[in-house]
Amino acid sequence: MFLRVAVVVASFETMFFLDNDLLRIFAFIFLSFCLGFLLLILPNLLFLKELELEKLSAYECGFDPFEEDTRLKFEVRFYLVAILFIIFDIEIVFLVPWSLALFSLNLYGFLVGYFFLLVLLIGFVFEWSQGALDWE
Repeated sequence: MFLRVAVVVASFETMFFLDNDLLRIFAFIFLSFCLGFLLLILPNLLFLKELELEKLSAYECGFDPFEEDTRLKFEVRFYLVAILFIIFDIEIVFLVPWSLALFSLNLYGFLVGYFFLLVLLIGFVFEWSQGALDWE
């Protein structure tokens, strides 16, 4: 009998803590949505909008708007630079944790990191030798 009461009390306490934790999570989600909504609406309510010709004009990265055919030839080098930027960003994402854990790694982890660096260095030298990084 005592064991059955202890099980019921323990399950009630577990259920109470679970509800309390869920309540905190839902309150956090609710407050996040309220804060996001408030940050979207508040500037429109507080500040007056002054319509200017410059603000109403089309923005196209500093270039004059295309008035004729929009299918103009575009330099492929822009895409190449963007891809290289993404590759080296991903390299940094992998190298920062590796460098932070460098002293706790064994020889295998150390060599894998240097192999990764070697592959990236070979790719960089190949791109440079092919003239992909030369901007004419």
